[in-house]
Amino acid sequence: MPRSPLNPSPYEVLGVAPTASHDELRRAYRRMLRETHPDTGGDAARFHAVQHAWELVGTPEDRAVYDSGRPTRGEQARATWAPAPPRRPSESRPQARTYGHPGGLSREHYLELMREWVGRGAALPDPYDPALVRSAPRDIRHLLANALAEEATATQAASLGIAYTVWHDVATDAPGDPWASKLDHVVLGPSGLFAVQSEDWGAPVRVKRNEIVGEAIAPGERPMHSLSLRAKSVARAARVKFTTLVVVVPDDAIDEALTVGRMRGLTSVVVQRSRLPGVLRGDLADAPLLGGTELFEVRTRLQASIRFT
Repeated sequence: MPRSPLNPSPYEVLGVAPTASHDELRRAYRRMLRETHPDTGGDAARFHAVQHAWELVGTPEDRAVYDSGRPTRGEQARATWAPAPPRRPSESRPQARTYGHPGGLSREHYLELMREWVGRGAALPDPYDPALVRSAPRDIRHLLANALAEEATATQAASLGIAYTVWHDVATDAPGDPWASKLDHVVLGPSGLFAVQSEDWGAPVRVKRNEIVGEAIAPGERPMHSLSLRAKSVARAARVKFTTLVVVVPDDAIDEALTVGRMRGLTSVVVQRSRLPGVLRGDLADAPLLGGTELFEVRTRLQASIRFT
């Protein structure tokens, strides 16, 4: 998966404008090294980020490569956030049954806002061009980041096997615009019925009193509470009961690989993306198991009631 569109640019890390001169860039780099060095009370993660930023734009040649969106040193291929081509299922391992278009609505809204931002009638040959994406406002990049996160989750869910059924981009009656109130994924299998939301805020988050908080989360935003409302809407329409609420975040967004709590009587989980398959397969100690008859009945009800965005 390519770097998140919400990752700060080297210029943001160094605290300068993209139009800064090379001398301004070098002075900013030296200043940030002093401010972030662990030996002087700085933060090690920020210190390494400053060093990496300088590797990307520290010379006129490297800077020209970065600004153009071409592969930088250490990258294997050009970074792209365009939709991946359809993947042919492996013949050696049956895939989960999947329905819906993961990330589809987020990408649709991203393209709409990107066209408005560039300007009506203006040429937009590649809306996923890295240089263009990096220059876009944060709310536009956030939509693309979430689309990529949803697609990554969909890939993991498909690998669970034929005992699982997955629905993507599920419409709900929760308040808000369709793209903001949809349920990203519904996953059903022997290990339970999961309401899954894929998120990328582009910054570290943590769990406090069973809710997700962080600098990048807007005041009053309650991601886990919102997920519970979306799940409740789908459960009510299908006359089923979810067993687990799951919010998936990038591995580097949270220190704990797995944080478990309770929300509205349901098990709530915030999980690093790499740990998600284990959660969906039943890694949770108190995960209820669904028998064959019950699993079939729940699947039938969901299949008959789920609406897609």
